[in-house]
Amino acid sequence: FSVLCSAILSSYLLGERLNLLGKLGCMLSLVGSTVMVIHAPEDEEVTTLDEMSSKLKEPGFLTYAAILLAVCFLLIFYLAPRYGQSNILIYLTICSVIGAFSVSSVKGLGIAIKGFFAGRPVLQHPLTWILVITLVASITTQINYLNKSLDIFNTSLVFPIYYVLFTTIVITTSIILFKEWITMTVVDIIGTVCGFLTIILGVFLLHAFKDMDVSLGNLPQVLKNEQQAPVTRDDKNILIEVDNSSIAPEDKPKVFMIYN
Repeated sequence: FSVLCSAILSSYLLGERLNLLGKLGCMLSLVGSTVMVIHAPEDEEVTTLDEMSSKLKEPGFLTYAAILLAVCFLLIFYLAPRYGQSNILIYLTICSVIGAFSVSSVKGLGIAIKGFFAGRPVLQHPLTWILVITLVASITTQINYLNKSLDIFNTSLVFPIYYVLFTTIVITTSIILFKEWITMTVVDIIGTVCGFLTIILGVFLLHAFKDMDVSLGNLPQVLKNEQQAPVTRDDKNILIEVDNSSIAPEDKPKVFMIYN
């Protein structure tokens, strides 16, 4: 819903246009993300901060978090200063990677808030303050780079791509953190892969053809122009065609030009 609203409102309020292929890519991204969410397994029930802490300390999640941090630092300190102004994926990938930490922090703080109202000593637990600091740092970074992306690129492109990247990384983080892949059936695995491939196709259509002026109104004209496009031939083909042409009068001299 947010993707469709951002595309429509940016068209009316900001004067940004989304062509037919972009709208199709938007819809495919939504369909692919919906399929992924439908086939994603449910979260494992975690009710205390101690259980959440044990999940965060597992080697699999620590390795995954270290990889995400390395990718994030690489994007922020190396790729963003060089390619951030020209490549829309740089800033949005930073926001999405950081989003994995913000969503995990929100889930942990939700458990802490429930425990607080239940009378548990959650304020004395060190994980509570670690989650608060992580959440503030991650949200601040997300807002910063999302605003940078919105200042440079089309709003109707930013939100769909950000939505797709964010959803994919968050689902991946949830699967690794709570080991949900163990309970996934073959149908869920196939559905998740198909949804991800649909997302890739949608993002490709959205980004690759953003500069083309294609709409339902001018689609027949665009197809007609493509069919009537002149065929480029090399000098040899042109020379043979002129030499064997029956239209050219025989009484006129023929000029052949040979390029070395």
